[in-house]
Amino acid sequence: MIDELCVRNVALIREAAITPAAGLTVLTGETGAGKTALLSAIKLLVGERADASAVREGADALEVEARVYVSGGDPDGCVVRRRVEAAGRGRVQIDGHMASVRELGATIGTTIDLCGQHEHQRLLDPAAHVALLDAWAAERVGPLHEAYAEALAQARAAAKELERIEEMSRAADERLDEAAFVLRRIDEIGPSQEEFDELEVTLPRAEHAESLLRAVGSAHEAVTGENGAADALGEAIDWLRDASSFDGSLDHLAERLESSLIDIEDVASDLRSYRDSVELDPDELERMQTRMASFQGLMRTYGPRMADVLERRSQAAELVAAAQDGGERQRKARKALEAAEAHLLSCAEALDKARIEAAPRLAQAVTEQMARLEMGSAQLAVQVERLPRSQWTTAGPSRVELLYRPGAGMTARPLRRIASGGEVSRVMLACKVVLGEADGTETLVFDEVDAGVGGATAVALAQVLADLAHTHQVIVVTHLAQVAVMGSCHYLVSKSAGDVPETTLVQISGDQRVAEIARMLSGDTSEASLAHAREMLAAAQA
Repeated sequence: MIDELCVRNVALIREAAITPAAGLTVLTGETGAGKTALLSAIKLLVGERADASAVREGADALEVEARVYVSGGDPDGCVVRRRVEAAGRGRVQIDGHMASVRELGATIGTTIDLCGQHEHQRLLDPAAHVALLDAWAAERVGPLHEAYAEALAQARAAAKELERIEEMSRAADERLDEAAFVLRRIDEIGPSQEEFDELEVTLPRAEHAESLLRAVGSAHEAVTGENGAADALGEAIDWLRDASSFDGSLDHLAERLESSLIDIEDVASDLRSYRDSVELDPDELERMQTRMASFQGLMRTYGPRMADVLERRSQAAELVAAAQDGGERQRKARKALEAAEAHLLSCAEALDKARIEAAPRLAQAVTEQMARLEMGSAQLAVQVERLPRSQWTTAGPSRVELLYRPGAGMTARPLRRIASGGEVSRVMLACKVVLGEADGTETLVFDEVDAGVGGATAVALAQVLADLAHTHQVIVVTHLAQVAVMGSCHYLVSKSAGDVPETTLVQISGDQRVAEIARMLSGDTSEASLAHAREMLAAAQA
């Protein structure tokens, strides 16, 4: 939900801010006042492509900033900011951190739906129809769709495994000798990752055993030998103890030296243990050097790492086994694929059954809303048509498409082919009402949804938008007084005269709102128009 929106230097807007209501917010004003500039700002907010031509003339850049509350997100809201320079460069920030336009679309864009005459093209795309049906019947269809998608992934993995084994078998004759040689050479040495890791640690120690013994022996002698560090510290402690009878503060220094002496004695013990652990064993050293040389030879040929050598051995062993099993692996892989396909078919049948059961109920629900919108006997139908197996996707095994029947006695045809722009707008609105909260969108922004609408249809459209505002935040740019009076929040968009016109947005109420409704009704603010406007507002708020 958009809590607050600030716009700077967008088209004719120098600076404007709106705080939309949680329900229905309406924006009205004369044609050409600049209402579309605000919609352009919202498009930037949801991650649409930036156009430098939208920067106000004379400004260096435009900025759109908003606080948005997202379900399940930070309870304090998310602050987003987008800047587009006149030179074309852009920047995005989310909660003060740099972000990409893609991230903006993935976070804010999924919660706001722009439903204008141009944006409703999504409703004409059959690929989007299956999501509409699934959202409406989510409780029943959702788990079946997940099971189908998992089964499809398993079938694809089984097919890929069979293809891999078949390819390996086809190449077996050509590569068998090489694989057998590789397997034999590696197995002659019998490497393991654990042995190699251990050799890397122990071999340098064995190779430098004499130097290590000399260093440790000298260190031990320096610490514990005659006149060594331990003796020197002992004498120092005795001196301080004797002198402490004259100055008690020297006891503390003596204690610190005693602590150091304990540490030195511990080190001496560790040095002795280390010295005892170092062995001078020429035979063991030669064995380790020979082993490491063998490992290094394998890594030069099949490496560069020991892990690569072991992987090469695994591949060679698999190829040799495949050539010797008489096609058993292929039979097992083919059987696994057949089982996966059978399971997939079962899941596909269950998913299609649920969708086919839900389709007419969704169509009926949308048709009822279409009737409210004065669309006469026009009807919506939802067609579920099984696709060939090769065309199955993660969306499902069938094509789901919305069909439109202009009249009761007419043939239903694809919505994208026969419905007019105005009809599609009202079908889209009917779908939004039917979906309610199931569509996952929190804010709906309508532009030109009332194009070409008047009379009883205008009243019906206003009531449907008001109903929709019970489940969504709805922002509507409208020319209809019937819609404007339904708003919980009303903004007037106006444009100043002059050489450099400027668009302003002002929230109106009371007499100002009455005057604007009167203007929308009759183009003037006569007493009759004002009285009619008051009557409409009172009825809407009753």
